[in-house]
Amino acid sequence: MRSPASSSSARAAGLWLLEALSGLPSAARYLFRCSLSPFTSPVSLFPPDPAALFVNEPALVKRHCLPQEHVPAVEGVVLRCAEGGEHLEPTTWRRAQNVQGECRAAGLLCSAGALRKHCELFLSAESWTADQESDPALPRQIFRRRVGLGLQNSLCSENKEDNKGLPSVQRCCTMFYQSRAISQNWETASRNQVTTYCRLSIGFEEHKATFQSSLPSQKYKEYEKDVAIEEIDGLQLVKKLAKNMEEMFHKKSEAVRRLVEAAEDAYLKHEFDADLQYEYFNAVLINERDEEGNYLELGKEFILVPNDHFNNLPVNISLSDVQVPTNMYNKDPAIVNGVYWSESLNKVFVDNFDRDPSLIWQYFGSAKGFFRQYPGIKWEPDENGVIAFDCRNRKWYIQAATSPKDVVILVDVSGSMKGLRLTIAKQTVSSILDTLGDDDFFNIIAYNEELHYVEPCLNGTLVQADRANKEHFREHLDKLFAKGIGMLDIALNEAFNMLNEFNHTGQGSICSQAIMLITDGAVDTYDTIFAKYNWPDRKVRIFTYLIGREAAFADNLKWMACANKGFFTQISTLADVQENVMEYLHVLSRPKVIDQEHDVVWTEAYVDSTLPQAQKLADDQGLVLMTTVAMPVFSKQNETRSKGILLGVVGTDVPVKELLKTIPKYKLGIHGYAFAITNNGYILTHPELRPLYEEGKKRRKPNYSSVDLSEVEWEDRDDVLRNAMVNRKTGKFSMEVKKTVDKGKRVLVMTNDYYYTDIKGTPFSLGVALSRGHGKYFFRGNVTVEEGLHDLEHPDVSLADEWSYCNTDLHPEHRQMTQLEAIKRYLTGKEPLLQCDKELIQEVLFDAVVSAPIEAYWTSLALNKSENSDKGVEVAFLGTRTGLSRINLFVGPEQLTNQDFLTAEDKENIFNADHFPLWYRRAAEQIPGSFVYSIPFSTETANKSNVVTASTAIQLLDDRKSPVVAAVGIQMKLEFFQRKFWTASRQCASLDGRCAISCDDESINCYLIDNNGFILVSEDYRQTGNFFGEVEGAVMNKLLTMGSFKRITLYDYQAMCRTNKESSDSAHSLLDPYNAFFAAVKWIMTELVLFLVEFNLCSWWHSDLTAKAQRLKQTLEPCDTEYPAFVSERTIKETTGNIACDDCFKSFVIQQIPSSNLFMVVVDNECFCDSVPPITMAPIEIRYILLFAKL
Repeated sequence: MRSPASSSSARAAGLWLLEALSGLPSAARYLFRCSLSPFTSPVSLFPPDPAALFVNEPALVKRHCLPQEHVPAVEGVVLRCAEGGEHLEPTTWRRAQNVQGECRAAGLLCSAGALRKHCELFLSAESWTADQESDPALPRQIFRRRVGLGLQNSLCSENKEDNKGLPSVQRCCTMFYQSRAISQNWETASRNQVTTYCRLSIGFEEHKATFQSSLPSQKYKEYEKDVAIEEIDGLQLVKKLAKNMEEMFHKKSEAVRRLVEAAEDAYLKHEFDADLQYEYFNAVLINERDEEGNYLELGKEFILVPNDHFNNLPVNISLSDVQVPTNMYNKDPAIVNGVYWSESLNKVFVDNFDRDPSLIWQYFGSAKGFFRQYPGIKWEPDENGVIAFDCRNRKWYIQAATSPKDVVILVDVSGSMKGLRLTIAKQTVSSILDTLGDDDFFNIIAYNEELHYVEPCLNGTLVQADRANKEHFREHLDKLFAKGIGMLDIALNEAFNMLNEFNHTGQGSICSQAIMLITDGAVDTYDTIFAKYNWPDRKVRIFTYLIGREAAFADNLKWMACANKGFFTQISTLADVQENVMEYLHVLSRPKVIDQEHDVVWTEAYVDSTLPQAQKLADDQGLVLMTTVAMPVFSKQNETRSKGILLGVVGTDVPVKELLKTIPKYKLGIHGYAFAITNNGYILTHPELRPLYEEGKKRRKPNYSSVDLSEVEWEDRDDVLRNAMVNRKTGKFSMEVKKTVDKGKRVLVMTNDYYYTDIKGTPFSLGVALSRGHGKYFFRGNVTVEEGLHDLEHPDVSLADEWSYCNTDLHPEHRQMTQLEAIKRYLTGKEPLLQCDKELIQEVLFDAVVSAPIEAYWTSLALNKSENSDKGVEVAFLGTRTGLSRINLFVGPEQLTNQDFLTAEDKENIFNADHFPLWYRRAAEQIPGSFVYSIPFSTETANKSNVVTASTAIQLLDDRKSPVVAAVGIQMKLEFFQRKFWTASRQCASLDGRCAISCDDESINCYLIDNNGFILVSEDYRQTGNFFGEVEGAVMNKLLTMGSFKRITLYDYQAMCRTNKESSDSAHSLLDPYNAFFAAVKWIMTELVLFLVEFNLCSWWHSDLTAKAQRLKQTLEPCDTEYPAFVSERTIKETTGNIACDDCFKSFVIQQIPSSNLFMVVVDNECFCDSVPPITMAPIEIRYILLFAKL
């Protein structure tokens, strides 16, 4: 055991932090008295003629100032104050009260408070060592006497044997006071540095001082007209937002309706001409020339010009062009006639765009397969020269063309289906699945002499045709093989019974029901079965697909389809599958056509990556989420109307970001957000929706379009919120939520109030979440247009690009304007056509005025060569609740350590449509006046971040019923920050003049961690940015046990997990005689083994008898994960502890750095607790086990 260290404690280190932060409120209050002028003469923000103010613009006299002693002495920079200077009172360190900790030393267990009061007795007593040697029980007696009876039950045994290996009382107390001194002085030191650059609360703190000093005095009345705090009415807010969205959606619907009318009128006037010759603009061939330089047929010159409204893609805004699928003939008479009469849509396309300049892509998808798109754009084939896009496969087409349906697919797997026929049958099933949407329900049954559900666990019922279910069934299709005799009668009986029972449950689509029969023939018409289940009402349509070239049994299949209001088709090759499957959609659309039901259809959020615009944008900007509004187009010709002929579907896309523009983010508060879901509960827009993942480049997650609200608002275990919104109700719901930030590594725990209502005319419902406390209050201020515009002219001012201050999309001449330029031109009367949010602009002007003095202060710092001589602080920044930002660089742009910080590449740290910057959100949840420090997490684990960000929030009042009006901060080099810490830790002033313990002592390890347990400073630089529990697992475990930190369990239902998947390079076994032989051997062995273990039908059917050359391939697959996050307990300021390891006791001390989110941790390095595993934040995949009761 090591000899006791000398008794001393370090108290002089680190004046860097405390002095700086302590000056912030006082400086702000002083400025308030020096800058009343902007707030004593308010005028209306929007006079009748704003331009009149600028005819003879007077010179604005700025009276914002800073106390003389807080301005660096720089020649040429003088800031004077009318009321003289004022010395700022230093902030004293406030010791925490009633904080329970432990210090087990020489058999003593006491509270941290007892240590603070009594450890000095031991450290200062010269005779302490002698007393300890003469009377080992003395320490216990002193503690019992001094601490009182309340600790008697907590003290350890007096038995010396129990204390073997424990550090001495002297060392325990020395570690305690040394760490406290370092943390105390470090807080002083770092506050000084930070506030030197973050004296940013100037204008807002002026009002903070006003409210604090005058409420409820007469002085408050003097400024009541200028500054006001309002509570947000969440229910009225969500209703207003829903109304705005309804109006926006209605405009899109009307544009589509005009296209429908034009298309139906054009077809009504057209007479089909089988010999029609018509040169149209083919989207693939336009501008293409042959070897002689001549334009190709259907490839005439088509002018394409980059257009900023269409993401700078080269388009033609005067004409549309036509895409024809690769498997169709460009000059097929049906195609040519359809293209000819649909040319009349060009005029409507252009007219719609003139009426609503926010419209983007408009199109007509023909039932014949061609796709007319406006504006015209060039289509490029893939590397194989193929364009796989077929508009009839798109969800918007299918949903508009048909009603929701319940479908049972019957697949013949009798022996006659071997070989190519089974391959075609599987492809046919897969194509049918492509035509099913989220409003449809289905199941697949394979039959020979017995029934075999493709998914045995889902027999006797139907499942929703969402992407996950369809992909699951596709995987099982590969396991089908042909053998035996086909008994269609038992399959039909099963299908009718299932549809009938499912319909009675009320769970299905209710609208339409169908049986899809895929077979190479039928020996009977099975009219007795149809008479029993389907006649005379014929509610279930029968669609028959004859596989193969033989037509011996075609008549029976035709009769079955026609007798049950269905359709018959024959599929001979794989190339025929797509076109023949599409035919059933036209039949199912007949009731809508006959009744002329022009229902407006809205899709869920999706990305159609097969479109050329999506492919071109993916490389530069990532895939764009959108929803589509679509309507069916019917024939109105008298001779065809009774037959119900579907001509096609028209539609237009609405990017999700357009919805966000209708949402005033400034009214939702720092943590507030709006979200929308479909009638199926799927997310249309939500800040937690993550449709893309990174693996070399951004890619869509397989299930990105079917993320349910319950998967992001997972704290609502009973789906109260989800069910209310799906049922289109209006109301309020509250719950505690755990919101992750900073790439999911940190968590903010808060209570949200949810307000929701439906959006009329759409299948969507809208919700608004407001965080309780400051998130429920809104701050209003008022200044003159003259003052506000003057301060907006500063070069350091910027506004949130994704916020809509003015609508610059309505007129082409405005689209090049930034939001800041638009505001300036609007207020000066130079752009009377601009539509702007007057309320938001008023608050922007106010924020610009009250934050303006910081520019002069930053300038003085930059000019002062003695300040920041080592360029450790690189950038200072300010953000306000209106999205206004001020940024000042103290080094050249090329010298910035973090080049992406505060740029569009760093989405999490700027204002965007979804959320406030990360440094703003985290600072808002800290105690007012305190700073939050963090090291940004790198996306690559090998790339450690090398900067530190510090920020603090500014509130008007020191309570939760006050909005956070701004946040300020700096970013500095990590090396600079750590150097300051180590300097502070070495500045010791012990009682005997010696430094008993410092962080240089090899017997201890010193750490600086944040409130989430991440290391900012460590003696081992490689540990920087790591979670503390990974480095000191035993200590972190003890901190969790003692309540200093708490573990919060989080869930991610949009995760991607790495899995090993089998892949195959071989063809189907039946196409390879060698594989066929091995398949037979495998089948025999499988049968034998299953017989010996008393196999069941499910496992037999799922044995894959197809021999394949297989290998394991690692892929990313959607999964659900559970992972922890950690948060410090605010009330615990200092704690000591002792951990019993294998053959020693490990002591540690943790002290909070006042006015920050940091903790100083000192750990005994001579005792190793290898038996305690590290605590990690690694996610664990959730495995689900389905239990089925036996019937």
